[in-house]
Amino acid sequence: MPGVQIVGGPVPGAEHVLTADALAFVADLQRRFGPRRDELLAARERRREEIARTGRLDFLPDTAAVRAGDWRVATAPDALVDRRVEITGPCDPKMAVNALNSGAKVWLADLEDASTPHWHNVIGGQVSLYQAHRGSLEHTSDEGKHYTLAEGPLAVAVVRPRGWHLDEAGLLVDGSRTVGAFVDFGLHFFHNARELLARGAGPYYYLPKTESHLEARLWDDVFSHSEQALGIEHGTVRATVLIETITAAFEMDEILYELREHASGLNAGRWDYLFSLIKNFRDAGPQFVLPDRAAVTMTAPFMRAYTELLVQTCHSRGALAIGGMAAFIPSRRDAEVNARALAKVREDKEREAQDGFDGSWVAHPDLVPVCREVFDAVLGERPNQLDRLRAEVRVGPADLLDVSRTGGQVTPEGLRGNVEVVLLYVESWLRGQGAVAIHNLMEDAATAEIARSQIWQWIRNGTTLSDGRPITTELVRGLLDEVYQQVTAGEGAAVGEGRFEQARAVFEQTALGADYVEFLTLPAYRLVTG
Repeated sequence: MPGVQIVGGPVPGAEHVLTADALAFVADLQRRFGPRRDELLAARERRREEIARTGRLDFLPDTAAVRAGDWRVATAPDALVDRRVEITGPCDPKMAVNALNSGAKVWLADLEDASTPHWHNVIGGQVSLYQAHRGSLEHTSDEGKHYTLAEGPLAVAVVRPRGWHLDEAGLLVDGSRTVGAFVDFGLHFFHNARELLARGAGPYYYLPKTESHLEARLWDDVFSHSEQALGIEHGTVRATVLIETITAAFEMDEILYELREHASGLNAGRWDYLFSLIKNFRDAGPQFVLPDRAAVTMTAPFMRAYTELLVQTCHSRGALAIGGMAAFIPSRRDAEVNARALAKVREDKEREAQDGFDGSWVAHPDLVPVCREVFDAVLGERPNQLDRLRAEVRVGPADLLDVSRTGGQVTPEGLRGNVEVVLLYVESWLRGQGAVAIHNLMEDAATAEIARSQIWQWIRNGTTLSDGRPITTELVRGLLDEVYQQVTAGEGAAVGEGRFEQARAVFEQTALGADYVEFLTLPAYRLVTG
């Protein structure tokens, strides 16, 4: 294709997705919308500078009419009316088959935080989706176990492309890297939109890390253009936006309004939300310092304000509200650990269902029955709770930023746990695995971002541990030495294949560097692509 160059290596099945017409479609998206993406990233920097200067956020005065207006999003298509249980996971064949067969209503097919953007994963994920949408996906493990799609109802796939900030090194357009979101969305939409419609579903997407309604407007324009280019009816694409940045929490109405003919809901992306809050208010003083990650629960006042506002906003506009992640990974050996964790998962899902959420996320098939049982008890035969308008909810800017009443401490165990999660996760990420089970929790890029951002913030704010020791760069480096020696001395040393040293370098840069790095995946991606 003129101006299009594939510099990634060969991937099995790529001939199905890297066709000339599909590449031309992606190149058109890049040329048409790439400059606007760049402008929006620059706008993010300016807004962050304003937050650093003022230490505050507020609802936008220029869009007050949108918030006060009487409007609703398009009615959900039949395939997305009931979303009481959603399972998340990457698009490798085994995980895809398990997710589709899990009994969940929706599979978040993750090309973002749960997937390292190695070229093999980027294109391999598209191949898996191509086959899954046509009912031909199957996989045989190295041990000889065969995975095939079930005969009964499968989960509806909702694909999550990469966020606006990530570029794709494996595909160049006019000599420059392509926006990763255009590659992920473009290849999937081009090959599968008509196939999905023929099967009673459609091209459905989760939009991650959106920071403003202007970024949602760009997505809406991309959708409208893509539908027109393929001769597909306007409004066929449906998007669920993850409200996982603190700035987006102040623009929920506006985001739905920009996407109103393509919108189907909002999701409470709790882990990236915490990361975004820390990132944006990292230098706003000790009142924005959070305790141990495990101590920041959904019952904290600022998290309650965020989720209740999300439900109220969605239902007032006819959009579905999807709850946050249950990241627990059941143990095959420790029944006591399972019992305690499942009780917490049930409690979390009960709170969401009682608050008016229409469904929620789980990270493992064994959690699907728990989530389904909780929402079945509240919904009964109804597909959702759109009639729960939550008119009594009153949330203001101060409520969304009321971090000081979170409770909890910064403990030595919490600090060490953050060091361990970052090192282990980044090492796995560099090897191509973006969803990693660590201590019975599914960690992805969002949780690693929280861990390293907390360390950076604790050091800069002179935070003291619960045992009285100040958190310093020297203290963290000492812990890093201990964890590094521990994980490289045992059986895991062979698995790492030299990536632990690179993971340590990423840790040093993103958790201990003088300047804050916006996303740890940016320096990590440079190590992947060279």
